[in-house]
Amino acid sequence: MSIFKSKSIESIMGEEEHSKNKLAKVLGSFDVTMVGVGAIIGAGIFAMVGEAALKGNAGPSLVISFIITAIACGFCALCYAELASMVPVSGSAYTYTYATLGEIIAWIIGWDLVLEYAIGNIAVAISWSGYFNELIKSIFQIEIPLWLRIDYRSFIQRGYDITTVPHIFGIPVVFNLLAVIIVGFITWLLVKGVKESAKFNNLMVMLKILILLIFTAIGFYYFKSENLKPFAPGGFKGIQIGAATIFFAYIGFDAVSTVAEETRNPQKDMPIGIIGSLIICTILYIIVTVSLMGMIPYKEIANQVNEPLVAGLNYHNAPKFWVALISLGAVISTTAVLLVFQMGQPRIFFAMARDGLLPKFFSKVHPIHKTTHITTIWTGVFVGFFSAISNLDEMANLCNIGTLFAFILVSVGVIILRIKQPNRNRPFKVPFGFLIPILGIISCLYLILGLDKITWFRFIIWLIVGIFIYVLYGFKNSKLNIQKA
Repeated sequence: MSIFKSKSIESIMGEEEHSKNKLAKVLGSFDVTMVGVGAIIGAGIFAMVGEAALKGNAGPSLVISFIITAIACGFCALCYAELASMVPVSGSAYTYTYATLGEIIAWIIGWDLVLEYAIGNIAVAISWSGYFNELIKSIFQIEIPLWLRIDYRSFIQRGYDITTVPHIFGIPVVFNLLAVIIVGFITWLLVKGVKESAKFNNLMVMLKILILLIFTAIGFYYFKSENLKPFAPGGFKGIQIGAATIFFAYIGFDAVSTVAEETRNPQKDMPIGIIGSLIICTILYIIVTVSLMGMIPYKEIANQVNEPLVAGLNYHNAPKFWVALISLGAVISTTAVLLVFQMGQPRIFFAMARDGLLPKFFSKVHPIHKTTHITTIWTGVFVGFFSAISNLDEMANLCNIGTLFAFILVSVGVIILRIKQPNRNRPFKVPFGFLIPILGIISCLYLILGLDKITWFRFIIWLIVGIFIYVLYGFKNSKLNIQKA
């Protein structure tokens, strides 16, 4: 069936080489690694660590959850590195799947990646607004009105009085304005140019690593071993749920592959960026989590579940300066994640449009800045709108399941290419044959099973909508199908 026809790697590379819509190759290995770290360290460690500790009662055993998730991501990172070194073009898992599993699966994974980048960025923007308010409050003793930094449903669910907010024509004005503002700024920056964005990202990455190390030192100063008892109140199930929830903290290393087409030496730089960023972030996550769990009884985090690191400081009445510094770190971190995810999503659409699966205008490149300006603006509008009205926990779990599904298909893709094209040159090759990809698949399935039923339901509905769009537009306009006809 034509929907399962795959593109050869030669044709993918040839299309990129001869395309009129080419992206500027301006990134080196350091830039690529910083893109990975910039994407990974953000709302996960600054916001979701509290949710993960409480959900399923993981408690201090969240440290084990982090290690389990890091191992699962490590398997998948190696698979991404192999494919990214072989097919260094925009599109990430979408492009790899097109070369291995066929068009319909490629479309599904491209549609699925919207959950990782766009939906993930909605969650990050929501987290950013919470920490930005903490920063302003700790420095200037000014608190931004709640109705301008929270969605309507969360406002009602938390029991706040809706009569206290402004009304326009009888409609209560409750939306996350702060999230909309930051998404707008990031969208503008990315339209200006990827090199300028990378420089901004590198600076933010250095600052947030420094701030996390400072928090770790503060945490160990207040550390009490009794806070780690009981270590695993939720047992093995709690650890699994914690791992599935905290997976959100690791999302991002695969975003490195979306800028492959803008990398000067992708065969070398892609593996370095993907694997190096994951190692750096795993080490940081473990020490930060140990220090947080030791400085505060984990159930006390519930008082500020979206700002868990600030909750740890407030528990000890730490000086306002430290609260301001950690809030600044969270603002910087989540800004960097927003930048990289907003960089990744348009490039997925760009690759799909170049294949005819989306309208042609999505593949346009700005004549001056050489950026994917059309898809960048569309993504910014989508993320900005839904970050104004959405809930953090719901968006994070949708992002988790979408990303895990993509990781599974990338691991499958490595196996299929090894079977179909065993002699193809692989600048980076996953060691131990099929073992690592198989372990990646098993690990991701384990994490997916830790997600709740409503997340599964939403994911299935999302896939059904995606297939419907493919049938109506993508199949008829696919360049691969038109060529074969």
